[in-house]
Amino acid sequence: MLADIAYLDQTRLETERLQPLFERQRSAFQANPSPLAEDRLQWLEALHDILASNQQALIDAISQDFGNRSADETRLAEIMPSLHGIRYAKHHLRKWMKPSRRRVGMAFQPASARVVYQPLGVVGVIVPWNYPLYLAIGPLVGALAAGNRVMLKLSESTPATGLLLKSLLAQIFPEDQVAVVLGEADVGITFSRLPFDHLLFTGSTSVGRHVMRAAAENLTPVTLELGGKSPAIVSKDVPLTDAAERIAFGKTLNAGQTCVAPDYVLVPKNRVDGFVEAYRGVVRRFYPQLADNPDYTSIINQRQHVRLRSYLDDAQAKGAQVLPLFDQAQERRMPHYLLLDVNDDMQVMQDEIFGPLLPIVPYDDIEQALAYVNARPRPLALYYFGYDKAEQRRVLRHTHSGGVCLNDTLLHVAQDDLPFGGVGPSGMGHYHGHEGFLTFSKAKSVFIKQRLNAARLIYPPYGKPLQKLIYKLFVR
Repeated sequence: MLADIAYLDQTRLETERLQPLFERQRSAFQANPSPLAEDRLQWLEALHDILASNQQALIDAISQDFGNRSADETRLAEIMPSLHGIRYAKHHLRKWMKPSRRRVGMAFQPASARVVYQPLGVVGVIVPWNYPLYLAIGPLVGALAAGNRVMLKLSESTPATGLLLKSLLAQIFPEDQVAVVLGEADVGITFSRLPFDHLLFTGSTSVGRHVMRAAAENLTPVTLELGGKSPAIVSKDVPLTDAAERIAFGKTLNAGQTCVAPDYVLVPKNRVDGFVEAYRGVVRRFYPQLADNPDYTSIINQRQHVRLRSYLDDAQAKGAQVLPLFDQAQERRMPHYLLLDVNDDMQVMQDEIFGPLLPIVPYDDIEQALAYVNARPRPLALYYFGYDKAEQRRVLRHTHSGGVCLNDTLLHVAQDDLPFGGVGPSGMGHYHGHEGFLTFSKAKSVFIKQRLNAARLIYPPYGKPLQKLIYKLFVR
């Protein structure tokens, strides 16, 4: 009872401080609406240094939240891309900030035109639990590079990481520059209703709809990074060991709790058995044992573990063949499973899995595989495995997805010079690199004319001979 009261008090306090915090950031932005490049570079340098010097603390906090998160996975999937993204933004920032000269038509000369990139103001970022560092730092880098103030709402499922990141960022940024907001879902709901100048949400499609609805009340533009069921397609002739190894890496990283993890695999019917054996061998090579293996990440919490178990139970009850790749679980270290004979009536084929379950769907030819993908909501990622370049081009032309890897998984997200974002139910908008700078900037059109004003020639009264000549020359 006392714990419940304390939780309610904390939630109330956190909710009540959101509006005043937002107003402080808005006032601070109005006092300095166009930070210099030197200021932005200093912010990014400080962010890089605080993360680089606290790597072990971040690894420990994230592992505490998960019940066990592989230290190497945190280094590879959170710390490394965060540091690389900061360095990339620092290197390119001055170029991004330069006004872009644009052409002025002959009919409007003498004049000049340019696009000026201005900060938006106060940016809100709602961070999910699966990569609590990288999915906070990535948007933060883009927003700071663009000159904004930022409020980060960390997930209630990663309290240790939230507290640590709040402490670290407070060492280098005043709260009217960068603020970390903690708390449960009620706080997140209030957060999404603030009149931000831009709101970026990473999470499920269902929650994304609520976030977009809340933002619409303020006409706040949104970037939604959602997810969905990202397919992997194994071609008729790719070596199965190549495909199995790369798909297994993408699916086992973070125990499958990745928005761009392969959600199901399309395999030629005559290759299913071979793929199963190749995949099983790769996973057992990656993780010779599950119990007490520090490399094997746990499911984040009991609620998610129960959800995944329910998918297995539902699939088995509806006729799926479930193949565990380990003999038994250890607490929330959930064994990896392959699922055969799946169908669309099963929950595992309807919802984003977000865990170590991998359905295998057989197909007859590539046209059937592409039709299967295209009959479903557009995914955040699509993976194709095959070295035939003509078939690679066919897959690229005939499918839509947020991003694609040919003969790999996940790694398109880590490329600083590629935008990251979904399409349709898997999201809208994008960030990372230059696209991140543009997302968090206002591209303001500026038309410039000095003393000479040739436009006087078209001023009323109309019907003058010179106007008729202008129409003859330019209205055609």
